[in-house]
Amino acid sequence: MSETWPGKVNLERHLAQPLKSLEEIVPGAPENPLKYAGAFRPGDLCFDLMSGKKNITPNLDLGLRVIQKQLKTLTGQPGVYRMADSGGNILYVGKAKNLKKRVVSYTRLKMLSNRLKKMVSLTASMEIITTHTEAEALLLEANLIKKLKPHYNILLRDDKSFPYILLRTDHPWAQITKHRGAQKKDGEYFGPFAAASAVNKTLNTLQKIFLLRSCSDSVFSARTRPCLLYQIKRCSAPCVDKITPADYARLVNDARIFLKGKKTGIQKRLAGEMKTASDAREYEKAARFRDRLQALTRIQAHQLIHAKGLGDADIIAIASIAGVTAVQVFFFRAGQNWGNRSYFPRHAREEPEGAVLGAFISQFYANKPIPKLILVNTVPESRMVMEQAFSEKSGRRVTISKPQRGRRKNLVLEAGLNALGALKRRLAENTAEKKILEKLVRIFSIEGDLERIEVYDNSHISGKYAVGAMIVAGPGGFTKNAYRKFNIRSGELSPGDDYGMMREVFTRRFSRLVKEDPDRAAGHWPDLVLIDGGKGQLSAAHDVLTEMGIEDLCLVAISKGPDRHAGREQFHIRGQASFTLPTASAELYYLQRLRDEAHRFAISAHRARRKKNIYASPLDNISGVGPGRKRALLNHFGSAAAVKEAGRKDLEAVKGISKSTAQAIYDFFHEQG
Repeated sequence: MSETWPGKVNLERHLAQPLKSLEEIVPGAPENPLKYAGAFRPGDLCFDLMSGKKNITPNLDLGLRVIQKQLKTLTGQPGVYRMADSGGNILYVGKAKNLKKRVVSYTRLKMLSNRLKKMVSLTASMEIITTHTEAEALLLEANLIKKLKPHYNILLRDDKSFPYILLRTDHPWAQITKHRGAQKKDGEYFGPFAAASAVNKTLNTLQKIFLLRSCSDSVFSARTRPCLLYQIKRCSAPCVDKITPADYARLVNDARIFLKGKKTGIQKRLAGEMKTASDAREYEKAARFRDRLQALTRIQAHQLIHAKGLGDADIIAIASIAGVTAVQVFFFRAGQNWGNRSYFPRHAREEPEGAVLGAFISQFYANKPIPKLILVNTVPESRMVMEQAFSEKSGRRVTISKPQRGRRKNLVLEAGLNALGALKRRLAENTAEKKILEKLVRIFSIEGDLERIEVYDNSHISGKYAVGAMIVAGPGGFTKNAYRKFNIRSGELSPGDDYGMMREVFTRRFSRLVKEDPDRAAGHWPDLVLIDGGKGQLSAAHDVLTEMGIEDLCLVAISKGPDRHAGREQFHIRGQASFTLPTASAELYYLQRLRDEAHRFAISAHRARRKKNIYASPLDNISGVGPGRKRALLNHFGSAAAVKEAGRKDLEAVKGISKSTAQAIYDFFHEQG
């Protein structure tokens, strides 16, 4: 289609680069093109002429043409396909054993749900990646979904890394410690554990039984006398030679055996050593063996008896209510229960449990070690393909099984009950929170629903390292990826000027919001703005918004009551008398939680800035002096102050410092005075 003005404009050739102006797209476009609004064809990527924003309109015919065009070159190979809208946003990532058969299904509209028809109508491009096997396609699909988070895929949320226990072997005296993240240190890793609390509990028990050190190498090397852990019988104090290397090595080996699930031999030996010490009338020594034996017995009692013989396995159970799903994962390693965690994947309500569980499992193990056995309460879609893919990835056979009888079935049933319980609690919390939000709408006279709440707070020490913080909450709880911090930049503020800080934060936040989302269509505008402060902070924020012409936001300040008494908070709204809420009300507790979260985030941002400045050096501000040269200067002179006092010739004597760089360093300090 030719580009003419006025008329319909096809912008496909402009998709490869950002759109900057109407003139750039259509030469000769009038300065005020508002009368041409609506001239674009549905489905084109175009500017909303009223706001200057990109706009994407569904067009089923256009989407079908895009898919049909791909079908001309597709084969029956396995692979992965990506569907994207005209703005480049990924709509869906899928895998197929036969790409052509899978993709052609999107052209059979009678077989598609309304949701999938909408997806097709938004499709402006497709990308195809062929693989050798369907198993490879499944692994690639899981990685792409985790990375791209497409809107129409089933998504695993809250996918945080799991903690492990690390038994280090790169030190003469092995250390046992908690570890999270990349496994780069030399040693043996045991896990995963469902939560840090499960690791801490196990480490606490291991200290009682095996008396291994948990301190860092620097603390270990600096000790001149035993620490408190030795006094309470949780460490053998190898730092001050209270144990021989041979005896300590035996403790390390016992801990390794224990973590691998072989406890019987340790228990027998501890019992024998206790008896030997007792017979020799070494009662204090016998008591130490007794305490270790009791700790070992207690931890064995905590393990589920039904897990005997299970080895390494994950138990994954799914439960659904009204289209909302919970997945419960139990971790068993060496027959020991190392905790469980609940997940709530995002998906369309009509998705069957098998599809949800299949998507969950493939994404869950995209970045985690895979056990030999995965027990489920619902057979996931593509189970055999997943088994093949996981086996190839881990280098050993992996089985996904739904047990029909015996102790394994009982374990899966128990996991299913946990999943159902977690889901009911989640739904109850959401229902309760929804009611609270509905009450807040009435309390603060908000028009429409309360979908986004922004809460602001400042943190500083006598005006230094000042930081403003914004947290976001809504019907789904805290939206942590929307949190923002604002390093206070203004040099004109007097120390501790909270009102000035609030003005700067609001100016930066809302000027950007007006620029990026002037028509409030993207869902980034708050329905309620809470400020941790009193009438002064409220007035400062209100003045900023008024200057910008923003007069329809609900702006509320929350301050502590008399004597800063929590529970007697006062709420301030411009033009109204201050008021309080009933002390025991759920609404007050909810607002306190929001205020406290903003305070926590502000303090953590302030501490991070202060720590960064503490370790900052004047050398960081010199052009041409990077980390290597900075290190060389400090190693040569000993401190930044000594570098400042050095002459040009002294600076030139440092390895890696040229004459021109030495001159730049000298000039920097002397120009600074």
